Amino acid sequence: MFELSVKTGFAAAHRLRGYQGKCESLHGHNWKVEVVLEGAKLNELGMVMDFSDVKRLLRDIVADLDHQYLNDLPPFAETNPTTEGIARFISERLAGALPQGVRVKSVTCWESDDCSATYRSGD
Repeated sequence: MFELSVKTGFAAAHRLRGYQGKCESLHGHNWKVEVVLEGAKLNELGMVMDFSDVKRLLRDIVADLDHQYLNDLPPFAETNPTTEGIARFISERLAGALPQGVRVKSVTCWESDDCSATYRSGD
């Protein structure tokens, strides 16, 4: 099995509905995102997938989140836009755009330098 990873980031605001503490109020983060893809076979060029293609797909997904109020965006209109939920959202969107034989192994989002959440896709 081969793995490759790509990192990016975005800035956005959110609030955690029903949270008892500071995060219930509107606030923002400069999120960092790392995506790990895996594949058992290499393509005709000897790659799981071209990094530039992964970056483009990830850039398109993150562009929908960047400089937005996440609570107004689906699927976060009804569920809290937690770091965990953002990681899952990115994973699911990316999974639907990957070529056959390549899958998302994990997506890690950092809301700060010290706090991250990882979503690992199931088999």
